[in-house]
Amino acid sequence: MADVPIEPIDPHSGDAVASRSEKLQKIEALGIDPWGQRFDGHLAVADILAKPCVSFDDQPTEKVRAAGRIVLRRDMGKVHFLQLRDLTGTIQIMIGQKQVGEQGWALSQLFDLGDLVGIDGVFGKTRKGEPTIRAEGLTILSKSLEPHPEKFHGMSDVEYRLRHRYLDLVYTPETLERTKQRIKIVRTIRNHLDSQGFMEVETPTLHSIAGGAAARPFVTHHNALDIDLFLRIALELHLKRLLVGGLERVYEIGRVFRNEGISHKHNPEFTMLELYQAYGDYRSMMDLTENVLIACVDAIGGGRVRPWGEKSVDFSPPWQRVKYSELFQEHVGVSMDDKGGVFEAATKLHLPTQGREHDVLVHELFEHCVEDKLVGPIFVHDYPAALCPLTKRKRDNPNIAERFELYVHGMELANAYTELNDPITQESTFRRQLVGMKEEDSMAKMDDDFIRAQRHGMPPAGGLGIGIDRLIMLLTNTPTIRDVILFPLLRPESKT
Repeated sequence: MADVPIEPIDPHSGDAVASRSEKLQKIEALGIDPWGQRFDGHLAVADILAKPCVSFDDQPTEKVRAAGRIVLRRDMGKVHFLQLRDLTGTIQIMIGQKQVGEQGWALSQLFDLGDLVGIDGVFGKTRKGEPTIRAEGLTILSKSLEPHPEKFHGMSDVEYRLRHRYLDLVYTPETLERTKQRIKIVRTIRNHLDSQGFMEVETPTLHSIAGGAAARPFVTHHNALDIDLFLRIALELHLKRLLVGGLERVYEIGRVFRNEGISHKHNPEFTMLELYQAYGDYRSMMDLTENVLIACVDAIGGGRVRPWGEKSVDFSPPWQRVKYSELFQEHVGVSMDDKGGVFEAATKLHLPTQGREHDVLVHELFEHCVEDKLVGPIFVHDYPAALCPLTKRKRDNPNIAERFELYVHGMELANAYTELNDPITQESTFRRQLVGMKEEDSMAKMDDDFIRAQRHGMPPAGGLGIGIDRLIMLLTNTPTIRDVILFPLLRPESKT
């Protein structure tokens, strides 16, 4: 089916908008509501296409009802052809003057790309073999007053797509498919955790103290209480309070906000999964992480070896488990315990060293020299304890924390701990973190209530955090986080 002539993309095009407004008035003059009403009994396009289909020359009798958006149009005298799209697919509509009657034919002349319409008709094949609904009744369900992009060029501009995500979903099949895959992945995570006895909860988005992560918060003000509050930077501390309260397996999938930079892997508002399992540890979390992510891979289909750009990822278990210190030695060339060697390696790479503590230098070298070598999936475990203030130390080596991060092609996907449940050590660690911070700093506050909760007895536990957006990126082979978040943060649109 040939395309309609190209419509202007500019939504402020005076002629295009005026033409649609004129057609709106003509629809009303026909005594028809241009904004539609309830339209029961319609089938999904995919379900219609799955029906047996014979040629119209053989007089098909299968009556169907469909609803969707007009995305293509071709006029041929006394016959119009449309393509109608819904969430499940696209189908051709044939409108003949004889079949739809005088008013229906008049209405069909007023259809534009983007209009939402209902079709009653007979399902069959044209002489060219294309499955088609031959319309017998037309219903306008909503008139589009703004021009829609033409098929081949209208959605190629990335900025345009992001600012008009509603059009992107209609005209870019990949965007719609990623959205469906995201929904399926999140549902799979929930189903898997629920089957393992975890309980999903909701914790506050507004916090009186910014805690649970080392990140800069967004600040807001509560007028009635006359206090500043913070959009949460993590889900952790409230979920741990629930462990104290006896919810032994608990999780939340929620939005988190960090007032930091924007990149292809970072958006200031993103989605996290955090969970805690009483009487577990970081190795329990490795097993759980591997199982839940494999369940996600299997749920979306396509096998366990999946593309990532020009590379691939093999999710077949078991996944690698390698100590942080071993990877550091392999790729940096010195032991992470060798202070002189670490300093020398950092200096050679021109990393800032002045005022940097040893463990900070170690991790900067790890990020610089190791992370992009991690093909994975690989669990990197046993981190320097100084980097992990909320983590239990190894009993035989207090300088090492029972923590892992999961990497795939240099991208961190998950972070997990054997949780620190000793309130004395926890309070001491918090206080050390606050040394030297200015009192007015939003992050320079001790969460005394959390310490008090721990002092009532928090069970030993394993805890896990997974960045949902990065997981979707990986499983859908999407190189930028903006394309897996329906509405990423953008600069205000220029009016010039």
